[in-house]
Amino acid sequence: MLLLETLALLAAHVLSWVAVCHALLTKRDPRSALGWIVTALLLPVLGPLLYMLFGISRAQSRAEKIMRQRAAREPEYAHPACPAEPPERVPEHIVRMAHLGHSLTHQHLCGGNALSPLLNGDEAYPAMLDAINAARSHVFLATYIFNAGHTGSAFIEALSAAAARGVDVRVLVDGIGALYSWRKPWKKLAARGVKAALFLPPKLLPPNLGINLRNHRKVLVCDDMGFTGGMNISDDNIQSGRKSCVRDMHFRCLGPIVNHLRRAFLLNWGFCTGEYTPLPPGSCQARGKSHCRIVMDGPGNDTDTLNDLFCGAVNEARRSVRIMTPYFLPTHELTASLRSAGQRGVDVRVTLPARNNLPYVHWATFRLLPTLLNAGVRIWHQPPPFTHTKLLAVDGYYSQIGSANLDARSLRLNFELNMEVFDPEFHDLLAGHMDEAISLGHEITLDTLKRQSLPVKLRNAACWIFSPYL
Repeated sequence: MLLLETLALLAAHVLSWVAVCHALLTKRDPRSALGWIVTALLLPVLGPLLYMLFGISRAQSRAEKIMRQRAAREPEYAHPACPAEPPERVPEHIVRMAHLGHSLTHQHLCGGNALSPLLNGDEAYPAMLDAINAARSHVFLATYIFNAGHTGSAFIEALSAAAARGVDVRVLVDGIGALYSWRKPWKKLAARGVKAALFLPPKLLPPNLGINLRNHRKVLVCDDMGFTGGMNISDDNIQSGRKSCVRDMHFRCLGPIVNHLRRAFLLNWGFCTGEYTPLPPGSCQARGKSHCRIVMDGPGNDTDTLNDLFCGAVNEARRSVRIMTPYFLPTHELTASLRSAGQRGVDVRVTLPARNNLPYVHWATFRLLPTLLNAGVRIWHQPPPFTHTKLLAVDGYYSQIGSANLDARSLRLNFELNMEVFDPEFHDLLAGHMDEAISLGHEITLDTLKRQSLPVKLRNAACWIFSPYL
């Protein structure tokens, strides 16, 4: 009996130390590692069990598998149709930021591009549908949400017509984003000759019930025209004649950067379907003056590419930083970068929606605003309707557009696609858009926050505690 008790006690301590070693080797946050280590050592049986159930990031492990599969295929898509610009041809005034992006993505800048902002679905959807209707070679569409409604039906008809005339049409919808609509319009596509796939859909067999690891990227490529940004396919983005709607911005892309959008789609498609097809031929013709780079980020990487890039852009700023985002729960690193910029006199302006479709995220944001306001960062709420636009503009020459929000879910758990743009004229377009929103909004000050009641402050703090999971 004594031997059995001794063996059980030894086994319990071995399990505890296995959990300790695993936490030490895999946890990236020292506070999280320390918490689990203490739990495992103080509760020799229960601690390791709790760690096994809740402490091991299965999402991260699966993400690493996804990224390994993608990395194995990337050499096949390493060289889009047009060669990227070597460093010696990059304009001198953008060398430092260009070098940072190259260090993080291993992709050179691509010159000769023209980008056009499209406001809301009223401008974006007709342009996208026209491009689909004009396509003769291929149409590649990736979206997080593809809702039923007039917009969804219009896209179904255009995609089906393209497939009927022999165009290679492929549609990729996120497995969780597909659940936003009770009716699934994209399900009609297969019967009409369109290839359609879901990204990691939830299912029982084999089990996949997780809600993380979402493909949040939005890409449409129609021959030599591309579209990207933050806009889903939904009637919610139509403003005309609607009281309840979502403001957003998408971008039409012309020039060699379209080849890189095409590459991004095919890598995603290959992961979901196992079908890695060669890159279709693309055009190298210069269509504008923008230097661009695609930034694909997701969990499972050794680096936090987008977070590091955001921090680098803010740290590099000497005059101005403008940010517009629907969800603002920045990482510790990005918060420190914004504070530092404000403290050294950079004009840092952040524009957020006054009304959010996720109120608990909105409430959590209030908890972290004082530390930014105290450092000189200025923050505005723009009036309803809810604005889903994600923009970054720095120092008159650098911009970012794309799908990523400034919160933990986007920067840690989602697969995102952003585009760096080096172009003073394009920067001024985005900065002007944000300045107009600021002129219509109201500024949040420390006095504003002090006037909040104690129950409201407690509610905000309670939501902020869970900000890594929102």
